[in-house]
Amino acid sequence: MQTKLIFVRHAHSTHTSDELGRTLSSKGFSDAAIISEMFKEESIDVVISSPYKRAIQTVEGIAEFFDMGVVIDLGFKERKLSDQPVEDFDAAIRDVWENPTFSWDGGESNEVAQQRGVKATLNVLDLYKGKTIIVGTHGNIMALIMNYFDDRYDFGFWNNLAMPDAYRMTFENEKLLEVNRLWNEFGFKSCNGGR
Repeated sequence: MQTKLIFVRHAHSTHTSDELGRTLSSKGFSDAAIISEMFKEESIDVVISSPYKRAIQTVEGIAEFFDMGVVIDLGFKERKLSDQPVEDFDAAIRDVWENPTFSWDGGESNEVAQQRGVKATLNVLDLYKGKTIIVGTHGNIMALIMNYFDDRYDFGFWNNLAMPDAYRMTFENEKLLEVNRLWNEFGFKSCNGGR
């Protein structure tokens, strides 16, 4: 019995220091509408999201179309890099990817964040066997989860993600069978398409 888990990285958001409440930008809302439209052709059973507003706003149109609520799961929230803003984000994020057990003050190491995300993912696979599940989430935690199942999804993969982006992971129980990218620079590919 195959389970399809579709990770949707949130669309572009207006930058503020409020991680939880940061909303989508006008471009983000436009892209979220495209996402909602394209998934109307799929048979979606469950919509889950990180508690962050930008992730919820990216997938809530899908839930509305299928007349269901968005299930909030803390396991899919973005990895916490540090308690305080870092001086050089690119260097700081590279450091945690290069040393999986290293963390900045008050932040999560790759190892800790990955364990959190994978635990949430395995729980979803167990709860919704044979279903198609949308998960609204964030780039870093999504890459860390995907990396657990296939180490090709690494720092370089994360660094090249679009915003939004979407990947369908097909599982047989907890075994990853296939990964398909559903977004490109022109918007969504066919949801039934390949990489």
